[in-house]
Amino acid sequence: MIYQLPAYLRNIQKIVMDADVQNTALARRVRDRLPDLEQEVLRAGEALVPDQEQAFLYLKHYKGRFLRFCPGTKHYRCCGYRIIHIGENCPLACSYCILKAYFQDRVLKVWANQDDLWRELDEKFQGSPKRQFRVGTGEFTDSLALEPITGYSRDLLAFLGNYPNCCLELKSKVVDLSWMDAVKRPDRVLPAWSLNSPEVVDAEERGVAALEERLAAARDCVRSGFRVCLHFDPIIMYPAWEEGYSEIIEMLFDYLRPADIAYLSLGSFRGMPELFDFIARQWPEAGYIYQEYVPGLDGKMRLLRPLRVKQFRFIVKRLRQGGLDRQLYFCMESDAVWRAVLGITPKELGGLDTHLLKQAFGIED
Repeated sequence: MIYQLPAYLRNIQKIVMDADVQNTALARRVRDRLPDLEQEVLRAGEALVPDQEQAFLYLKHYKGRFLRFCPGTKHYRCCGYRIIHIGENCPLACSYCILKAYFQDRVLKVWANQDDLWRELDEKFQGSPKRQFRVGTGEFTDSLALEPITGYSRDLLAFLGNYPNCCLELKSKVVDLSWMDAVKRPDRVLPAWSLNSPEVVDAEERGVAALEERLAAARDCVRSGFRVCLHFDPIIMYPAWEEGYSEIIEMLFDYLRPADIAYLSLGSFRGMPELFDFIARQWPEAGYIYQEYVPGLDGKMRLLRPLRVKQFRFIVKRLRQGGLDRQLYFCMESDAVWRAVLGITPKELGGLDTHLLKQAFGIED
């Protein structure tokens, strides 16, 4: 089969593999789908040396823990999301992407030792059959951006079909639904898309699917028996933000009903000072970084709280007018912001992680 790669993947020039994963099913699949690319196998103990002039895809033998908690902070309310760590970095080019501050190189890394992943997940999920897990792959990479090459999500969904106590979220800015026929239980899978105002998408997101394409894909998933998740993160302050966010919210309800949405997160743009420096160098036209930011309790630069609350109130009001309410939550905000905007704190919901677990599994209070 000839694979037509999306434009954002066509700059990959070379496949690099650790020697002990070169014959895994995933590595063979990648080579089959990219047959014309240069290939290099690293000897045991040999480290990859990134080349700034050449775009690599690195199939790595990962030796760390695959299942981990989201890297939140005690100072703000975290959602309790568990990460299934499948790789690092993203081929998309969003100016605000926090991964640029997390990772020192831009090499696309995929953990190719999937047998180790399956063993760890089986030990955790089979070992706690009465416990429910809300997990996702979209923290350190886009869940679906590399799917045309790796088929990783399809593999993962086929595996997790045997664990009804696990609900997987696939968070992305691209459209790839090739994984759908591997799903055994649509009620245990949450396709998810990041959304933003049309102006932010046009100016700050590169290589992504259009908003209409993302929402149409979400609607296709709903028609196939899934519920979906949406993420307004990062919400950005710019001169015409009210009109822009009103437009995307109107679009949202043109495609989806409130009952179709398991949950929807809201998060204001934030990041370590290094991220702001990177954006200023790489995208000097990105004027949003020159708004009124102050250091937060976690060391990240955050928009002044009155400005965040103003934006949140505006957006939440329109989402509630469309019928969303208990699906709404904040990513990494304080109880004071929750109270000022939603009129409730996570504690009053029984804890944010517990509340979202119920939303993910469709459990009625």
